[in-house]
Amino acid sequence: MTKKNTLNLISEIKLTYTRKVKASDRPKVNSSQEAYNLFRNNWDNMTINLQEEFKIMLLDRNNACIGIVPISIGGVSGTVVDAKLVFAAALKARACALILGHNHPSGNLKASPADRSLTNRLAEAGGLLEIPVLDHIILSNEGYLSFADKGFVKSYLP
Repeated sequence: MTKKNTLNLISEIKLTYTRKVKASDRPKVNSSQEAYNLFRNNWDNMTINLQEEFKIMLLDRNNACIGIVPISIGGVSGTVVDAKLVFAAALKARACALILGHNHPSGNLKASPADRSLTNRLAEAGGLLEIPVLDHIILSNEGYLSFADKGFVKSYLP
């Protein structure tokens, strides 16, 4: 094949976004409790105590929830989170901020050093992209821990 012909053999990349909920109907998130409730209502009750999952909540300029995106599913004690997937979803949905969320199948609501490190890494990347990470919610059947409430990340309270 000649060099000229290979220039035409590239993949086309399309970005699409379909809004299924009117902006005025999106639930607003003004506290960690509201974030936890949204995550919890959208978490599978059959797996919350089985395996660790990581999801992100995408917010618009008014802190209204655009949607929740599953990022990874792991094992009993951890899951791998790829920052590229987190911010690809946020950029595609034109999110203005995001809230991280993951479960601890053990029910332990303490942030591990790995949880803190991941949050700091994602917050730093979000700062560069002007998509701030407003909170990281660790949830279980027993309740939740909010990084914002603990002062680990900037709070989103009005």
